[in-house]
Amino acid sequence: MKTEWYLDFVAPSYRPAREDLIVLFRVEPANGISMREAVGRVASESSIGTWTTLTTMTPEKRRLMAKAYEIKGRWVKVAYPLDLFEAGNMPQVLSSIAGNIFGMKAVRNLRLEDVRWPPELIKSFKGPQFGIDGIREIFKVNDRPLTATVPKPKVGMSSEEHAQAGYEAWVGGIDLLKDDENLSGQRFNQFERRAAQSLKLRDRAERETGERKSYLINVTAETREMLRRAKFVKERGGEYVMVDILTVGWAGVQSLREECEDLGLAIHAHRAFHAAFTRKPEHGMSMLAIAKIARLVGVDQLHIGTAIGKLEAPREEVLALQRAIMNRNVKSGRQILAQEWRAIKPVFPVISGGLHPGLIPDIIEMFGKNIIIQIGGGVWGHPDGGRAGAAAVRQAIDAAMEGVSLEEYAKERGELRAALEKWGRIRPK
Repeated sequence: MKTEWYLDFVAPSYRPAREDLIVLFRVEPANGISMREAVGRVASESSIGTWTTLTTMTPEKRRLMAKAYEIKGRWVKVAYPLDLFEAGNMPQVLSSIAGNIFGMKAVRNLRLEDVRWPPELIKSFKGPQFGIDGIREIFKVNDRPLTATVPKPKVGMSSEEHAQAGYEAWVGGIDLLKDDENLSGQRFNQFERRAAQSLKLRDRAERETGERKSYLINVTAETREMLRRAKFVKERGGEYVMVDILTVGWAGVQSLREECEDLGLAIHAHRAFHAAFTRKPEHGMSMLAIAKIARLVGVDQLHIGTAIGKLEAPREEVLALQRAIMNRNVKSGRQILAQEWRAIKPVFPVISGGLHPGLIPDIIEMFGKNIIIQIGGGVWGHPDGGRAGAAAVRQAIDAAMEGVSLEEYAKERGELRAALEKWGRIRPK
């Protein structure tokens, strides 16, 4: 008697429908398990199957079976019928395609590499409210990368010290002050006081420089508190909130996206926690999949790494992330599924992690001008302080945009010259 039916979920002859959600997995079977059996278990457990045959199964229910239709080495494509998913409910979708399967004994390793989102599901999510063009409209800047900085040390400053650091950076030429991922509302730097003080000095910096400035304040908290903080920011004249998208969870991000549409606030997404499950190439979920989910749910800016800074990420991976969140249509590749984003706006890529002025020409050559360059230590480690560090960043950008070497540009610009004397072109590890 047949007691299990995992191989029923392997269907090499199946041709995916336009309405199917497609997942690209990397599958490594456990000892004693064939590739087909492991793949069948993944498709089964992530759709309607279980470890044994069922007396309650009917032909109507079988139409909801996921189908593993392509196996090439360890790379597997699984098609899921649209009816498995609740429209607009990202937690439910991920509970299906990225749920219990990662703990199955039948797989030694399993990695969710990419998702192709079907048109009907795409329509149920809002995507970015502003996108790249909307963010550029806020700043009235179209001909260069935008800039951001996190005051250092990233935790420990008082609200007044933090706001003053922001003022120095803004006046020096930085566009965006940013909280770090672990600064929220600690006793030494309370959220409300920091927001009020920083936005007050932001207004002063705008008057003095004639440039638009803004503040990426971290509202990460329990969902209701997070929404309250977003309203507080709006009341104080802010244009942005920042959120740690993975630690608050996708339900929290969706709630924040709804609130920010009512408030007219842009969302800066920090990816803290991602490497816990993206760094190992054999198991977990790729940053590519996370980035596409973030775009679909509706953040306006997202960290993607640098390829040359202090964080681990190959150049090809970072460039793939940029394409996935910026392009209208994404072409397929060995580890990437094609995606038509339809009306979903692009997300502004944030390049961050171990940068300084000497690396800016390489960054712009690699990614172009439609990026936000975030520099922390490379501003606050400047020998002459944060204002000079901010000026050096803008000078390095100007040099790169004009096609002039940093060394040549620094001859008449002391801030950039001092930065190059300290860091040169080193790539932090």
